[in-house]
Amino acid sequence: MRILVIGGGGREHAICRALRRSPLVTALYCAPGNGGIAELATCLPLAATDIAGLADAARHERFDLTVVGPEAPLAAGIVDHFTAEKLPIFGPTRASAQLEASKVATKTFLQRHGIPTARAAVATTYDDAIAHARSQPLPLVLKQDGLAAGKGVVIATQWPDVEATLQQWFRSADTQAILIEECLVGEELSCIAIASGSDYVLLAPAQDHKRLGDGDTGPNTGGMGAYSPVGLATPTLLERVRRCVIEPTLHGLIAEGRPFTGFLYAGLMIVDGNPYALEFNVRLGDPETQAILPRLQTDLVPLLVAATEARLGTPTLQWDRRSSVCVVMAAAGYPSDVRTGDIIHGLDTPQSADVTVFHAGTERRGDTYRTGGGRVLGVTALGHDLAAARRSAYAAIQHITWNGMQYRRDIGAARANTLT
Repeated sequence: MRILVIGGGGREHAICRALRRSPLVTALYCAPGNGGIAELATCLPLAATDIAGLADAARHERFDLTVVGPEAPLAAGIVDHFTAEKLPIFGPTRASAQLEASKVATKTFLQRHGIPTARAAVATTYDDAIAHARSQPLPLVLKQDGLAAGKGVVIATQWPDVEATLQQWFRSADTQAILIEECLVGEELSCIAIASGSDYVLLAPAQDHKRLGDGDTGPNTGGMGAYSPVGLATPTLLERVRRCVIEPTLHGLIAEGRPFTGFLYAGLMIVDGNPYALEFNVRLGDPETQAILPRLQTDLVPLLVAATEARLGTPTLQWDRRSSVCVVMAAAGYPSDVRTGDIIHGLDTPQSADVTVFHAGTERRGDTYRTGGGRVLGVTALGHDLAAARRSAYAAIQHITWNGMQYRRDIGAARANTLT
């Protein structure tokens, strides 16, 4: 099969690596890709949002399947465009992608279909937002409507933070509405399904670390690391996730005339053993993908093809029983004023067979790699348990340097410590 992957980050590097392992793949392309992906696939100089250009490439190169990595082209309707031109593509339609494209629409969807979620109110002006906020106890969760690359959420613990955030957001012409949400206290869990209509199969759960600094301090980011499996995700809990969140979501979308095909990512808060939906993404998570896919032993290609052709059924997946940890290495200034162009040293250092360095925001100039984005690399390691995987990941990181690099030193530490 000839396959095109759309995107150029660490998630897409992990997708390409998983697809490349399949004996069914005869040619692998990625648009636009990055320096690390170029070692696995032929990179095409096309932006992920260049829908017409990507469709032309898919037609010209006779791709048997296109797999969409990031959310922006999905929200822009790339699946609708490809489908209209009879080009096979894995991902949700524009209507289904509203689950991620609009937090307000998603909140009302959850409420309509009785899916457990935090209480929230919608505000379209600063005055309405501040009035509602002041009627609620702190902390509060403030969410921008629309796509925000995983960073449009602020957990405000003090009134000056609430006021400053709301003022900043409503000064932006892009802000049409925000959610003011109660702050659920529990433990977060990322559950991702390959879905096709009412059929689905759950991937191994992961736990993400959103805050920039150790101990969950600092601003929210797109994700500074993840690990899998998660001890919290017992069979009993996962059955509740299926029954209370995944299945009513898929059935609700069918009832509303927008059946879902693609990766359905449920960002959950587990409170007293019960799952509450915090958010949905309509694609694989980043960096969860870099922790999950290295553990997947089942061939990914037949799963994606079957889902695209509406014959997924309920397959059983095989997983490496070892733990994986992905630690994100970010550029100076991330997540705000990111500095790019710094030379990355140490990528040519031999690594253990159980370590993979996924490229995200990198640029290759000759034989040199430079930082080209906020999250630059994701170093993933497998180990016989979580503590061993952590040791391997952090040992590998010691060989990689650039000016101003930053990373958390506690990815998976809290869970690993409870197991020792």
